[in-house]
Amino acid sequence: MEEVFIHRSAVVDEGARIGQGTKIWHFSHIMGTAVIGSDCNLGQNVFVAANVILGNNVKVQNNVSIYTGVTCDDDVFLGPSMVFTNVINPRSAVNRKNEYLETKVGRGATIGANATIVCGHDVGPYAFIGAGAVVTRHVPAFALIVGNPGRQIGWMSKHGQRLEFDAEGNAICPESGEQYELKDAVVRAL
Repeated sequence: MEEVFIHRSAVVDEGARIGQGTKIWHFSHIMGTAVIGSDCNLGQNVFVAANVILGNNVKVQNNVSIYTGVTCDDDVFLGPSMVFTNVINPRSAVNRKNEYLETKVGRGATIGANATIVCGHDVGPYAFIGAGAVVTRHVPAFALIVGNPGRQIGWMSKHGQRLEFDAEGNAICPESGEQYELKDAVVRAL
């Protein structure tokens, strides 16, 4: 199994748990109570705060800060300069560290470059948040979200392909051939 790689300019505080095969690149900082799974890749200038949990095979692109309260399941992709928040109403003169809201990003979800996830709103498994979108509510599994504020414009497959459902609520991923069902505004892989 591949060893952990930590670039010499990165700072990993004592106590951080980092899985096998994970790579942490230039100028990144991992706090001591963070948990990072195996085979992750954290790009340049990534910050992982206390008590953050990243699953296995999470890809974090350059310039991303992952704040306390965030959990990412396996196979999540966090695009360049995307943003998580952790307080709804921050003020410099008001300490709200006891008001951090949790955000969970489900397995296989993608969050595009420069997107913002407002704290307290979960992103469902295999959801796809487009570049620059601002998420202000919970995102269902497989949903495609764009814009500010984020709005759903469709559904995506596990392979990141747009799904086109027929009148009976069935779709096939054009890349993998996997079948999907849309019923009562919920998509599931068959």
